[in-house]
Parts: sequence; structure tokens; C-alpha cells
Amino acid sequence: MPVPKNFAVPARMSAKERSFVQIQKWIIDGTLQPGEKIIDAELAETLAVSRTPIREALQLLEIQGLVSMHPGKETRVKQIEKHDILKLYPTLASLHALGAEYAAQRILPEHIDQLKNLNMRFRQAIESGQTFEAMETDEQIHNLIVDLSENEYIASFSASLQIHIRRFKYVFLKQKPHATMTSVEEHDSLITALEQQDAEAAAARMKQNIIRPMQELYTFIQ
Repeated sequence: MPVPKNFAVPARMSAKERSFVQIQKWIIDGTLQPGEKIIDAELAETLAVSRTPIREALQLLEIQGLVSMHPGKETRVKQIEKHDILKLYPTLASLHALGAEYAAQRILPEHIDQLKNLNMRFRQAIESGQTFEAMETDEQIHNLIVDLSENEYIASFSASLQIHIRRFKYVFLKQKPHATMTSVEEHDSLITALEQQDAEAAAARMKQNIIRPMQELYTFIQ
């Protein structure tokens, strides 16, 4: 189970939180491969913590559906199932489209500026090959819009879905920049609709921004 030694250590986190964040990232970016056996002693040594916070972190990751634990036997990274793409993405698209529709009625000029700055950062991350940063910035754009909807149920269900979608999204964003730059343009169009407070257009453009990658991913993943 090879894991890198030169990773950035998050500050001001408990050992459990730090372990959880780092292991989750390794699962998402493929450092820990689907189906791979997880050795808690090795992770503890790499992360410079005891085995207790590692086990606690793995329990949280099992709740998220990212690992499968069999006490006394083994823990493995859960497999990625291609057909899950067609379940996860349309559900998220519907939630975020509704969030965009609500947000269009509440958005302020300062929110538009935030979204434009985030999309610029998203473009730069794609162009410089910073896949994980691009993924996180894309999520910040979507999450800001969802937050502006002021609907805690959309936000809660969305967060749960995004954990699983992240594994697929990382694969998508690792493609060549020209294949993902369409997302930047779609964000621009979405931001324009929000700026014009066009709820119907904002919902449609948000949905398109999620469904298009789904279709490309489904074809791309073997």
C-alpha cells in the first residue's frame, strides 16, 4: 500500500480529523486504489499518529461509503461502480438546479464577484494541471450557489452526494484541459443568468454543467 511521504499536513486539526481528511483525499485522487487493502499500521506511521485515530477515521470513511471494514479481517477501499454515475449525477443535478433557481432570487453583486473570482481560479487550476484544486474550486462555486438558496435540505443532501461524486469528478478533471475548459464556459453562462436573476435559465445552466460531465464520464470510464 504505497502512500506518499511529502504531503502537506493540515494545521489545527485533531489526529482523527487530519487522518480522515488525508485518507479521504488519497481515496479520491487514486493514491489508494479501488479495492486496495488498507493497512492501518502503515497509515499510522506515514501520518505520524497512533492507530486509534486511523481506525476512527476509517470508521467515518465507512459511513461515507468510501471504505468497507470487516473487523478482525481487513479494510478495503470500495470499488467504483460505473453504473453509479447514472444514479449520482442526475440526483445532484436536480438538487443544484433547484438551488440555483432559489439563489437567483437572492443573489447580490458581491456574490457575483465571488463566483467570477472562483471561476477564474478554476480556469487557472485546470490550465496548470492542479486537478485536486480544480475539483475543490468547482465545488466551491456550486456550494456557494447552494448556500445562497437558503435551503438546508439541498445543502445537506448535496454534501452527501458530492463525497461519492468526487471520485468520478477527479477522473474527469484529470483529462486534458481542452476537455474540461467547457466547464469554465458553463460557469460563466450560469453566473450571467444569476446576475440577471433569471431563475429558469440559472436552473437549466446549472443542470447542464452537471449532466454533461456525467455523459462524458460514463463514456470515458471502462
